Amino acid sequence: MSRSLLRTLLELRAPSTPRPAAQFKLPVRPLSTTPLRRNSPALSDSATTPNQNSAAASSIPTIPTEAAPLVAESRPPTSQAAEALYPRIPQQVNPSTNETQTTVAQLLPLLRTQPAHYLTAHIWGRPYLVTAGDQIRLPFKMPGVVPGDVLRLDRASTLGSRDFTLKGSPYIDERLFECRATVLGTETEPMRIKIKTKRRQRRNKQVRSKHHFTILRISEVKINGPEAVGL
Repeated sequence: MSRSLLRTLLELRAPSTPRPAAQFKLPVRPLSTTPLRRNSPALSDSATTPNQNSAAASSIPTIPTEAAPLVAESRPPTSQAAEALYPRIPQQVNPSTNETQTTVAQLLPLLRTQPAHYLTAHIWGRPYLVTAGDQIRLPFKMPGVVPGDVLRLDRASTLGSRDFTLKGSPYIDERLFECRATVLGTETEPMRIKIKTKRRQRRNKQVRSKHHFTILRISEVKINGPEAVGL
């Protein structure tokens, strides 16, 4: 009798174990690589309603991959905007081709008869006023040349003598003249060391520089006749 009473008391004192809660599985939605758009018709309010059943709620709306059409802005064309910012300057009217050819054909023989011709030769974009026998010291090392090479200078903006001058726009026809230069060699200046310092710093930086130069000698300056151009 005592065992049955003790067993009933133990059952009353033991706490009741909670029942396991019902497990609900949420629908898994796949991740899409396309970015979401606010103006997409698939995400509008009419796509989902509050009275949908569970089957409709689990369905995933498809997002269209095509981008929404862009609205063209009312801007002026690029050419009009450039003309408004940078107005065109009226160009000066050059003489006709026939008049220019006639003038060159008449005055070029007079230019040839006078000695001591000079020209403004352009070497790598740098102008040099030279005559026959002059020596040029280029402020760089010209690649691909060795001492003894003969170079023809075919870029000249001015060609003249004591009384006549022929100017190009921007260069003179290379058939009207012949200018040749001989490569004498290369030179180097002494090593220069410059010490650079900064305020409130104890370190000093030494910068070494040693420039190379190319030496040319103008060996020939010759002016051709009008027949070289076909005048």
